[in-house]
Amino acid sequence: MRNSLVATTLALALVAFLPEGTVVSTTQAAPVTAAVSANRFGLPDFGDLVEQVGPAVVNISVVQEQKFGNDDNPFANDPFYDFLRRFGVPMPNMPGQPGGAPRISRGIGSGFIVSADGYVLTNAHVVDEDGAEVTVRLIDKREFKAKVVGIDKRTDVAVLKIEARNLPVVTIGDPDRARVGEWVVAMGSPFGFDNTVTAGIISAKARRLPDENYVPFIQTDVAINPGNSGGPLFNLGGEVVGINSQIYSRSGGFMGISFAIPIDVAMKVKDQLVAHGRVQRGRLGIAIQGVDKELAQSFGLSDARGALIASVDPGSAADKAGLQAGDVVLGVDGIRVADSADLPRIIGEKRPGTKVKLDVWRDGRNREVSAVLDELNPDLSANTRQDGSESTTGKLGLKARPLTSQEAAQVGVPGGLVIEGVTGPAARAGLSRGDVILAINNQQVNTVEQFRQYLNRAGKRFALLIQRGDARIFVPVRME
Repeated sequence: MRNSLVATTLALALVAFLPEGTVVSTTQAAPVTAAVSANRFGLPDFGDLVEQVGPAVVNISVVQEQKFGNDDNPFANDPFYDFLRRFGVPMPNMPGQPGGAPRISRGIGSGFIVSADGYVLTNAHVVDEDGAEVTVRLIDKREFKAKVVGIDKRTDVAVLKIEARNLPVVTIGDPDRARVGEWVVAMGSPFGFDNTVTAGIISAKARRLPDENYVPFIQTDVAINPGNSGGPLFNLGGEVVGINSQIYSRSGGFMGISFAIPIDVAMKVKDQLVAHGRVQRGRLGIAIQGVDKELAQSFGLSDARGALIASVDPGSAADKAGLQAGDVVLGVDGIRVADSADLPRIIGEKRPGTKVKLDVWRDGRNREVSAVLDELNPDLSANTRQDGSESTTGKLGLKARPLTSQEAAQVGVPGGLVIEGVTGPAARAGLSRGDVILAINNQQVNTVEQFRQYLNRAGKRFALLIQRGDARIFVPVRME
């Protein structure tokens, strides 16, 4: 009321300064301004888009009966419990004891249909359970038991198959055409709430995450929470441009940053999983590092770019091609290597046996080097060195890789694992980056797979023999 009175008073005051005969309207000016403001800055309506694409988005539930060993018994390390058990005192059956009731684990996720005959894309971490029962539920409440066609942990992509025909499918978009700042929409089942829609913008592209060498993530501010994993990220044209995969969070919930796998990366993986059941990737067999401004100047490069070769694995594709430590890889088959993280992805997208031409900077000038790629071992951990060799992270909180022959000779050991990162129990035990693991519980280790097998049998407490500088010491580790 007061605002209207002020506006009317101001309008009447202006009349006194206008030429005689001028007509003034005080009822149309405000709506015209508001209409222009709404047209320029109003939010889009996603209703039509959701109706169009919603039927092809699915809910995924995973049920598995967990098997337990003695380490899973919560009382197994209790001295009083052990005392009673040794003297034959009857104890109630529980997980970890013969006759104990099995525990059922349940998981939820999202996915989307990419072919009318029942192929579904989701995240590998949604369905990565041996012997799990996977169910796909459509928006019309139909449910199907799904077969896991294949998973690829390195890109976190999985392909499911349900027995159905004439299913609604998504339209695949082009992530390269997506622009930072444009609107995108996510659909999925956060916390099990089916067919939930959230919207936001693309915050960044080609984002590199720690231990992720094969995916140039799309970063968004779309609200993503547990259960959204594997769901589609749509542009305003209703095309899928990514698979929602990860969030950055200190609390476990959404904090404004989420990451999606570009759909072109996922579709290449899907095609190989459907055709072969696994993904074949090329491998050079080199350890690399980034090139900063100081390194660029020392090597005579005009700008900081490329991947600097730190070491070459004997007998590898790189070794056979004559690559050397100190070479800087600037390009592969005409594709520019702007950052060291680009090289593993470019090489990994090529099939083993492919001949590639490398643009290499050596001794102050460019050279062209040809190499025939080896195959990256598909059975190793998803976390890899940037050259494609193995590393491991897990419940121990340890990231390590095998020593190269040059490193082993320099340290003076036949083999072992060099630590590249520590968190959790490994950090609490005092392990450090650069330590070399020689043995676990007096069992010598040379490969990540070997270490993983010994670790699984080691229980909650064990000792690592490590080389630190010129000294060898045993480090006790507790997993509690």
